[in-house]
Amino acid sequence: MKAFRRTIIQYGALPYRASDRSGLEVLLVTTRTAKRWIIPKGWPVKGKPPHATAAQEAHEEAGLIGRIMKQAIGSYSYAKRMKNGIAIDCEVQVFPMEVTDQARRWPEKGERKVRWFSSVEAAATIEDPVLSNLIRDFEWAEFSIGRR
Repeated sequence: MKAFRRTIIQYGALPYRASDRSGLEVLLVTTRTAKRWIIPKGWPVKGKPPHATAAQEAHEEAGLIGRIMKQAIGSYSYAKRMKNGIAIDCEVQVFPMEVTDQARRWPEKGERKVRWFSSVEAAATIEDPVLSNLIRDFEWAEFSIGRR
């Protein structure tokens, strides 16, 4: 008999800005342990809407300030390794966030690297193929509707 593993929901921000130099840019942060490049994400917060939780994570992990969309543009899944060694399945709902500023200090500033990438570089840097495609599709949608 196969054991059932429950999927846990997380909320993530896809921080972006327009750049004259490289078009659409996406901000990525590193994980605390493996130092892989990811988007800011975290667990649900009781009483807080999903998009607001994603914006809070973007601030805590990268000091970001901006406007976040209330509608997710998609999701991706991954196995999160907990401190006790157990892996849990997570599905991350992704909310685009137009970044308008970055704080000088934020809660996790010394724990992660933070870097702006062109959307093409960001999509190539992200290891998860579904998240990589979300970034590519978002760039296409942002520019094709004439927002930039």
